[in-house]
Amino acid sequence: MYVLPPFGIADTAAQQELVRAHPLGTWIVLDGGEPVANPVPFLLDPSRGEFGTLVGHVARANPVWKTCARGEASLVVFQGPQAYVSPSWYASKREHGKVVPTWNYATVQAHGVARALEDPADVLRIVGQLTDHFEAGREHPWRVADAPAEFTAQLARVIVGIEIPLTRLVGKWKVSQNRGEADRAGVATGLRAETDAQAREMASLVERPPR
Repeated sequence: MYVLPPFGIADTAAQQELVRAHPLGTWIVLDGGEPVANPVPFLLDPSRGEFGTLVGHVARANPVWKTCARGEASLVVFQGPQAYVSPSWYASKREHGKVVPTWNYATVQAHGVARALEDPADVLRIVGQLTDHFEAGREHPWRVADAPAEFTAQLARVIVGIEIPLTRLVGKWKVSQNRGEADRAGVATGLRAETDAQAREMASLVERPPR
C-alpha cells in the first residue's frame, strides 16, 4: 500500500482497534496465480503473537481454505470510516481558491500466513469465540449451546476454521493531516453536518488523528 509520511500510522494499538471496530475484512490470497478476495468477519486475538492472530471461518464449499496448505502469504484489508471531503469546507478556499476535492479514510492491511482448521472441535471453538465476542453486551446473548447439539455437529462439518497469525500490520489514516489547522477545523465541521454516520466518525479522526 502506498503511504505518504503524514498518513502512515505505526501505532499497533490503533491499528488493532480499527480491526476490532470494523471486523469484516477482505481476505486476499493467490490461487493459481490469480488474486482471490473473500469478505470474512474476523476476531482479532491480541494475546497471540506480536501483532495478534485473526480468527474466522469460511464455508467448506469455498475453495479458498485449500490455499492454506500451500503456505502462501495472506493479506486481509480492514476498512474503517471513510468520507468525501468538499473543498468548500477549507478556509484556504476563501483565501486563494487553490483547493480540490479529496477522500478521507482509515484502513489497516494485515499480513500473515493462514492455516485451516478442519477438526470439528476446533471449528466449534472458533464459532464459539466469534459468537461470544459479537454477542457480548446484548441483553440476551445467543450462545452456541442454545442450538441443538446435532445441529452444531452438522454445522462443524460444513465450515472450516481459519487462523492467521499476523506478521505485519500496515495502517493508513488519511484524515486531513496534510492540511493546516483552519482547513482541518473546516473539514471537521463540514463532516459533522453530514447525515452519514461514517462522516461524523471521520470528523472525530480529523480532530484527533492517531500517531
